[in-house]
Amino acid sequence: MNQLHGKRVVITGGGSGIGADMALAFAEVGAEVIITGRRREPLEATAGHHSAIAFEIADVTREADMVALFEGLGEVDIVIANAGAAESAPLARTGLDQWQRMLDVNLTGTFLTLREGLRHLRDGGRLIAVASTAGLKGYAYVAPYCAAKHGVVGLVRALAQEVAGRDITVNALCPGFTETPLLEESIATIVTKTGQSPEQARAHLQSTNPSGRLVQPAEVTTTALWLCGPHSGAIHGQAISISGGET
Repeated sequence: MNQLHGKRVVITGGGSGIGADMALAFAEVGAEVIITGRRREPLEATAGHHSAIAFEIADVTREADMVALFEGLGEVDIVIANAGAAESAPLARTGLDQWQRMLDVNLTGTFLTLREGLRHLRDGGRLIAVASTAGLKGYAYVAPYCAAKHGVVGLVRALAQEVAGRDITVNALCPGFTETPLLEESIATIVTKTGQSPEQARAHLQSTNPSGRLVQPAEVTTTALWLCGPHSGAIHGQAISISGGET
């Protein structure tokens, strides 16, 4: 991974979960990492783990924020659109506001991140979107989230065709249920709405993975590092499932 020494990496949603794990891993292999998010505290906490990690406050759903972020940074080498959120409800009880929130953060946020990242990407650059197995299949009670993540996969595939003649790759990572704070929120929601215990809710989510376990953030991070390392230039326009065989 010495090829990443001195590379400038931007990771949205870098204050916790997969984004924080990626930030530390990229910093440890010599990259200059800038993480972004809406809340200062988690960003400061993540940046405090390594001197090569800096942070900027930015909301991926606000076009002005993303334009200003990348204009301020200048040229970059790797852009990872990781910011996301999940809410659940039966479709018949899903309000337009919830639908729009899921599209805004998961799809529009990815679009703005990749668009602005592409405008400032050096030759040999890498664009990565953290999607989900929800971009490859359906899950009950999270239709807006699934729709948004399917949109992310489509966006990646379309952009890959646009830049195919350049020394740039664009790919999506599609983790299954992953051990992150977002998963803990999902477990809490299941407990509230179904009366299950946290242990039962966790076991249910684990059961969706044929390996019988949750995906670990490091497994997603390792895939991102591989996509940004040597001999990965032919991996382009892909939606890579990281799910223990679920998809």
